[in-house]
Amino acid sequence: MTLWPNRSADAALFRALFETAPDAMVVVDKSGTIVLANPRAESLFGYAPGTLAGQLIEILLPDQVRALHVAHRTHYMDSPRVRPMGAGYELTGVRADGSPFPVEIGLSPIAGGPEALFAASIRDISETQRARQALARSAYDAALADISRRILVAPSHEAALAEIPVLIASALSAPAVAILLTDPHGDKPRVSGSSGLDPAFTEKLSHAPWFPMLDALQRGRMEAGEVVEFPAIDGAPSPRAVLATLPDRRAPAGYLVAWLPPGNGNGSDRDRHHFVGAVANVLSGAIQRGRADEQLAHAQRLDALGQLTGGIAHDFNNLLTIISGNLQLLEMDGAKDPETAEVVASASRAVERGSALTRKLLGFSRRQRLTPRAVRPELLLADLSDMLGRTLGEQIRVMASCTDALPAVFADPGELEAALINLALNARDAMPNGGKLIISARALEVQTGEDLAPGSYVVFSVADTGVGMPPEVSARAFEPFFTTKGPGKGSGLGLSMVYGFVKQSGGRLTLESEVGAGTRIEMVLPVAGAEVVGPTETSAVASSGASILVVEDEPEVRRIAASFLRSAGYVPLEAADTASARAIFDAHEDIEMLFTDVVLGAGESGIELAHELKARRPALKVLLTSGYEFDSRGDDPAEEPAFPLLRKPYRREELIAVWQRVLSQP
Repeated sequence: MTLWPNRSADAALFRALFETAPDAMVVVDKSGTIVLANPRAESLFGYAPGTLAGQLIEILLPDQVRALHVAHRTHYMDSPRVRPMGAGYELTGVRADGSPFPVEIGLSPIAGGPEALFAASIRDISETQRARQALARSAYDAALADISRRILVAPSHEAALAEIPVLIASALSAPAVAILLTDPHGDKPRVSGSSGLDPAFTEKLSHAPWFPMLDALQRGRMEAGEVVEFPAIDGAPSPRAVLATLPDRRAPAGYLVAWLPPGNGNGSDRDRHHFVGAVANVLSGAIQRGRADEQLAHAQRLDALGQLTGGIAHDFNNLLTIISGNLQLLEMDGAKDPETAEVVASASRAVERGSALTRKLLGFSRRQRLTPRAVRPELLLADLSDMLGRTLGEQIRVMASCTDALPAVFADPGELEAALINLALNARDAMPNGGKLIISARALEVQTGEDLAPGSYVVFSVADTGVGMPPEVSARAFEPFFTTKGPGKGSGLGLSMVYGFVKQSGGRLTLESEVGAGTRIEMVLPVAGAEVVGPTETSAVASSGASILVVEDEPEVRRIAASFLRSAGYVPLEAADTASARAIFDAHEDIEMLFTDVVLGAGESGIELAHELKARRPALKVLLTSGYEFDSRGDDPAEEPAFPLLRKPYRREELIAVWQRVLSQP
């Protein structure tokens, strides 16, 4: 029994199937001309019934691929074979109105006719592609969330950068991924993490000058935050790669490079580029957070050292006051033996050196007394460059640059000059065979969100071409007494004093250094608003015979102060704390003056005691003394408007002279 009664019925049935097929069907001859097109093809591509026949098949494709398709078609027709739907042969179709849409095509030759014909079944896969894209985007979102989680739980951003490339490569089905961090001293990056790169190519990527291979258009797009095509490099895992910057405030922190698989890979190019750009932003945030954590930890360590050194300096000042006072009492007794007199003088000189050391420690701990005023950067650098050019030696070439338009900076002029000289001397020591020292100043506007208060600043930069510092040395460069110089060649307080001065002035100090590439240190100081006018001094009037209440919690210091005052004709009454001071004050109505330390034991304040006693006797004269530049609450005793301050260690002549000035005031 036959299935169909005759060929005419077969032809009618196949015609009906062709006409009613759910997919668009077209039949072309060997010249590429459409012989038959079913109604689904005409409606899918937007043509009127019967108008597709006689057209070239390329009319259904975008203009830019038509010539290429002719070559593909010719090759296929020379060696025809069945290519079923779903074999991954996807194209973009074009409707009669010019609108593109994604299609999938199945091909098969038609045998048995007088001429070679070829059938193409075409399916609109817009919905399928949207589903694929949604699935790919969901996978990218999940990968991005996993990358973000890994970064958050990683012990450091360096550890995160080492493992993230594997996750990126997995999400993109990419043969290789690399994260490159920029070198602050040049364009060549270093590979901080990679996946799929062999060591030889990794080395090539780190040292090849690949960045200049990007043209101006690519650079502009990349700087605008776009993902761009990466230039081909011999030996690369894939000929196609994309590049995204890791954005930072001033210059890119690095780059993310992904070598893409051949074909379409996972999702569309747009989705892949969006994923690469999103990962680059996440990595940039991780780098900035890690850098901020390092800076915070460094600042906290220096602050802790500052509190320690400030306390040491205060106690040391008390010891120096005792030593200096006893030496001065020996001098007052009149040592007749010249040899003894020389011993006393030598010890006094040692006290002066110890006092200078405590000033350096107080400078690091930001507890030194500053007298800031407006300083013109161009005048300061002009004088400084002339002086350094003469003193650093012929091997060091000193270059200074500063525009006249820079505003005045608000800083202590002596400390600012000392800081710049300190940095210049350090630079000289880093260039034993000579080199170039560049000192410059520029303006800087700080916006909200940075580690400085918003406003206008001036940046002083000191850069050298010396030997540079390894990371473990630059990380400790601002710590007091840390030095790489040999014994007797440095105290290790130079940079720490500069750090304390800059921080106390409301600025910022940064250091960038690399072995063999030199060092750059930048001081950021606030712009001056107005000149600071210093206080005027009154004429001194000698007085003696008055009773003075001396309040000092350190017994030896109290004894020295009382001896000095007694030698000048005053009558000292000694108290060790505020309670005994009040008792003595109540018992002696003839007390005319109060000489008190600012920081007394058990957290008591000499300033508060002075205000209390003066309120009871308005005619009371008060003089404060302190070994701190700032008290335990962070206040500067010298800023107390009601009372003058004598800093420890002091000499007898200073104490008496200050008291005379106090007595001369109305």
